[in-house]
Amino acid sequence: MVRESEIRAGELAVDAPKPNHAGLVYIGRIRTPWTSRLETPRQGRHDGPVCRLEIFEPWVPGLKDLDLYKHLEVIYWLHLSRRDLVLQSPKNDGNARGIFSLRTPVRPNPLGTSMVKLVGIEGSTVLVRGLDCLDETPLLDLKPDRCEFTPLAPPQPGDFQTE
Repeated sequence: MVRESEIRAGELAVDAPKPNHAGLVYIGRIRTPWTSRLETPRQGRHDGPVCRLEIFEPWVPGLKDLDLYKHLEVIYWLHLSRRDLVLQSPKNDGNARGIFSLRTPVRPNPLGTSMVKLVGIEGSTVLVRGLDCLDETPLLDLKPDRCEFTPLAPPQPGDFQTE
């Protein structure tokens, strides 16, 4: 696991521009057992520990009918991640890859996503399994993994044609 400011062989850090304000609102916070990147799993597991999505007011009413779904997409802000690496060597073998070809948390806009298993809802708290982020991670959004508006069929020829 890479230390916070470590640059591995083959990696490249750039002078990242100051971020523009995108107007994002944290709808809650994520509670997990992990307080360090070194102990956080590389990928969440549906048999992993139960984690808590604590939803802030005024967003709590938005949880209505969420229990109709078994799996959710959780979108969060990786607030402690570096934002300046453009090449990374995830295996620490000197073979660097571009960040857009990796699912690394180190990105220009550190958005994290996880498909999780819904365990239950207790008031303003959503219980899930399958997360891989640090405790106190800011929560940006929560969506069912499939709903009536999600196309399940692959695109057909002509679907994306413009005249």
